[in-house]
Amino acid sequence: MLIRIRSRDGLERLQIDNPNITIAELKTLIESQLRVPLHNQTLSTNQSLLIAKSPSEIAKFTDMSNPQTPISTLGITHGSIIFLAYEGERTIAGPQIRPAGSFGRKMTMDDLIAKQMRITRQENPHCELVSFDRDAANGFQNYVNETLAFAVKRGGFMYGTVSDEGKVEVDFIYEPPQQGTEDSLILLRDPDEEKLVEAIALGLGMRKLGFIFTQTIGQTKKDYTLSNREILQAVELQAESDLKEWVTVMVKLEVNDDGAADVHFEAFQMSDLCVKLFKDGWFETEIAADADPKLSKMKKDVVVGGKDTREVDNDFFLVVVKILDHQGPLSSTFPVENRNTMNTMRTLKTHLERTRNLPFVKRISDFHLLLLLARFLDVNSDVPALAGCVRAQATIPEGYQILIDSMAASG
Repeated sequence: MLIRIRSRDGLERLQIDNPNITIAELKTLIESQLRVPLHNQTLSTNQSLLIAKSPSEIAKFTDMSNPQTPISTLGITHGSIIFLAYEGERTIAGPQIRPAGSFGRKMTMDDLIAKQMRITRQENPHCELVSFDRDAANGFQNYVNETLAFAVKRGGFMYGTVSDEGKVEVDFIYEPPQQGTEDSLILLRDPDEEKLVEAIALGLGMRKLGFIFTQTIGQTKKDYTLSNREILQAVELQAESDLKEWVTVMVKLEVNDDGAADVHFEAFQMSDLCVKLFKDGWFETEIAADADPKLSKMKKDVVVGGKDTREVDNDFFLVVVKILDHQGPLSSTFPVENRNTMNTMRTLKTHLERTRNLPFVKRISDFHLLLLLARFLDVNSDVPALAGCVRAQATIPEGYQILIDSMAASG
């Protein structure tokens, strides 16, 4: 609580944490906060103390002379005034006064924040590396290469596991409904479908790890790593996640030394500062048609290389992540969702017939197949249970086998 101390110097405030302190403790606080030596203090609730002229007159004020008396018993509460007489001199702590800007120029709060917002590169990512299941990576890049010919953009969400050391392992890629052009990718996200994906991931012991997308042939002729649109999309998705190891992967065609085109993967994290700027609303989200794609525009001035600017080179926001590959626990032979053709029960029947020599659990150990099945199962119980069997490579319960076979037979 706050109480007020009036002395010959005027009215001052005293901060007290415990309303039941004793007079001795109160004097100690006055000594530390107001710099009046303890042995020089005379306190009273009677304002006449301040007009006492001599030590003998001051000595008559005894209502606060017992050091063991709790101040609460004297009716002293938040906002009360206590009168203080003391001998000698003291140094009163005053406010530190600084000019508000150069030569005292007034600065707004936005000015101050902008002066502090320095754009620097982040050297190290929060994830040690990202490793792709070979089949999942090939399934994605083959489609954009052979079917889409890298003419329009394509994207997906990566799922898998994160080790204690920050190693990200991607075991499947979910491709949501979307619309891609040469320069932009619009994700037409379906909350109901994403619930099924999350339920499958839960049963598999996996989680959403990041975002993967392609650049088009037209983009590879431009002088940037990621465009301003790609930065905005990537940072929005990273900000949406609570995973510090979240990874963004870009896939593009690159001409090799022999003049042939190779599919190339690059992995990044958006820097912590990039995510903060996005969450705090610094990014201009409306991008003009004639805007330079290698620059991200800010709504306020930031400091880059000692200069005030509202345009930041996108590379400042990228933290490079190493890429490896591995053989994950799932197959990737079932047709992928939300592409040119729709998966049906006939698709399921064809797949099961092709894999009939394998154990049943192996035949359904494919995320894209599980997603088709999940549309006809209970999302809260059946979907995680079936995915859990796949995770453990355990025998599929007979009831599920009969159900899946009957679904396939209807195709």
